[in-house]
Amino acid sequence: MLKGGLGGMMKKAQEMQENMQKMQAELVNKKVTGQAGGGAVEVELNGHYGCTRVQISAEAMNEDKEMLEALFAAAVNNAAVKVQEMTQSEMSKVTAGIGLPAGFKLPF
Repeated sequence: MLKGGLGGMMKKAQEMQENMQKMQAELVNKKVTGQAGGGAVEVELNGHYGCTRVQISAEAMNEDKEMLEALFAAAVNNAAVKVQEMTQSEMSKVTAGIGLPAGFKLPF
């Protein structure tokens, strides 16, 4: 009985690993947009944190250098949080029913 249980667990673990690899590959095609200054600066990141687009309004371009840098940093940080949330959401779909302990983080 133990052997069958262990075999079933190993099969589940292998399926989960395959699903996680597939999810990671798909994340590169998913995009999120971070904003700052009420949308004056927008940054788009893919699911691997790669920057795919930056948009700066004409009004933001008229700001001083330090303000524009702060808006850009805030937009990047906003997008990064969204990527993290998206990744966690996708991860929960892959690990559903596995029963991982609270706070357990997988390597990504």
